[in-house]
Order: sequence, then C-alpha cells, then structure tokens
Amino acid sequence: MNTYEERRKKRPTFSHLAEFYSMRAAFAGLQKLPWDTACSIGERLGALGRWPLQIRRHVVERQIAAAFPELAEDTVRAISLGCYRHLGRNAVEAAILPTLGQNGVLSLVDRVDGWEHVEAAMNGGIGGIMVGGHHGNWELMGAYLAARGLRPEVVVRGMGNRLFEDYLNTNREKLGLTVVHDTQAVRSTVKAIRDGKFVAILADQGVLGLASSFVPFFGRPAKTARGFAVFALRLNAAVCFMDMLRLPDGRFRVVFEPVKVEESGDRDRDVDAMVARYSEILEKWVREYPSQYFWQHRRWRRQPAETPPELRDPTLKDPTAWTPSR
Repeated sequence: MNTYEERRKKRPTFSHLAEFYSMRAAFAGLQKLPWDTACSIGERLGALGRWPLQIRRHVVERQIAAAFPELAEDTVRAISLGCYRHLGRNAVEAAILPTLGQNGVLSLVDRVDGWEHVEAAMNGGIGGIMVGGHHGNWELMGAYLAARGLRPEVVVRGMGNRLFEDYLNTNREKLGLTVVHDTQAVRSTVKAIRDGKFVAILADQGVLGLASSFVPFFGRPAKTARGFAVFALRLNAAVCFMDMLRLPDGRFRVVFEPVKVEESGDRDRDVDAMVARYSEILEKWVREYPSQYFWQHRRWRRQPAETPPELRDPTLKDPTAWTPSR
C-alpha cells in the first residue's frame, strides 16, 4: 500500500475537521453572492496572507526578486501583494465554479490564442497531453477544457487535509473532469491517451519520489516533473502548453502553445529537452503576468549538487551552507 492510500485510511484530525467545515461555511456564503463580489472578497482575504499574517512572505519576495533582479524593491512588494490577492481570488473561484455551469465558464473567457494546436492534437488519432503550471487560474483552465468538450483526465497530488481534497475533487468532477491521483497516473495516462482522451498535468513542482529533470527557470536549475514528456515520446502524443491568464477586468485570456522537440534517438536527452522547452514557455508567461504565479512554493528548493552559490535557492539565508535536495 502506498503512502497516499495509507493516509486516506486515517481518520481526519480535529484541526482538519475545523478547517474543512469553516471553509465550507465560508464557501456556502460566497456562493450566494454575485461572482464579481465573491471574487473581490477572495482577493481581500488573500491579501491578509501577506499582511498581517505574513504567510511565506519572505519566500514570495525573495523568489520574485531573484527572478526579476532588475526590479526595484517597491515593485517586488507590489508584485508580491498581487500574488497573494490572485491566490485568494483563485481559491474562491475554484470553490464556486460549479455554480456557473459550462456556459458560465465559457462566458468568463475574453480571448483564446492557439486553439488550433489543440485541434491539431485532436486530429492525430490518439489523445494528447495538456501541460501547464501553477500560473493564472489552473482550476478554471480544467473547467474551460471540459466546457469545450475535451473532458480531460487531470492528474492531481494529495492534500494534507483529505476532507478538503475530496471537496475540491468533487467540484472538479461536477465540471466534467476525471480526477486521477499522481500515484495512479502511469497506468491511467497511458490508457487515456491510447483511448483518444486528453490528460492535463501541472509540471512545475518537483517533489521527492517524482521522476524529474533539472531545467532552467529564470536562469536557476529547478526540479521539474518529466512524466508528461516521457508519455509523449513513448506514445507519440502531441503536447500543448496551457494557461488561463486573468485580465484587468476579471475575465480571462486562454493560451495554448505546442511543446515540441526533435527526436535524436537519445530518449533521456529528448525528454530533458521537452521539459526544458515547457519551462521556457512557462517562464515567458510568468514574465508577462508575474503576480499570477504561485510564488509561495519554493520553486528552487531542490537542485543538483553542482549548483553554484549564486544560482541556489534564493530563500536560503546562507546559500554557502546549502545542502542539495533530491
């Protein structure tokens, strides 16, 4: 039995119960409000994470400063505040999305760039892979794909509070998504693609035990999930980068780009090249919309042993005392 299954069998703790039911009560109240009002409240709640709560504020601001060394300190702080507001709004949008229905989801989209790449993948005779990052509104991205008729399988990681995890996964399924835990992804992804389905994956978090490549992200080596590239090359499946970018008026711009690589005959090198290309595309969109990235995650926590001090995790107080993580 894997660790995920063992954790699922444990009874929720009191703190998990309190956290879940308080959030459920809050979401129930927000669902009764107009969409824009509820989302505005989410932004204000998110801002509290930066101040006064200061949840990972040093992580957020050090990473933004490292990614954009040319920016002044006050600009870094402004992006940081926008990041917290964005995350709060994302949380509320994810919670109340099922109240919109598919037509409501489609009405939130102002502009779509690159849909022809998705259509090309659909015409390939087998399924395809949609790969994104924790940028824009990734939950709404999945709902949008389902509303457009793709009904993808989405690969997710387990959460600390399984009650909230179940609540979120139920919402995803209401929107037309099939949820697959990452411990089951290998078998499920291969079958889905061979059956002509799309699989959606967020690949910008490299965790222990997950097959990954170290590729540049803002010039620093970052551990990045490589499974999507392995599946693509093994099954000859098309890969599209996806992102759902919030515009100033609250509506969204959806972008798709092909993630291509020329096969050299060296499978490991080709996988790494595809992962690097994905990271390059993600970085491009993060540069354009920096406050919409999930900077609360320590993106450079795990790096190769040979990483020079100036390129190590910028959240460390003393990079010279750094110990590489696997």
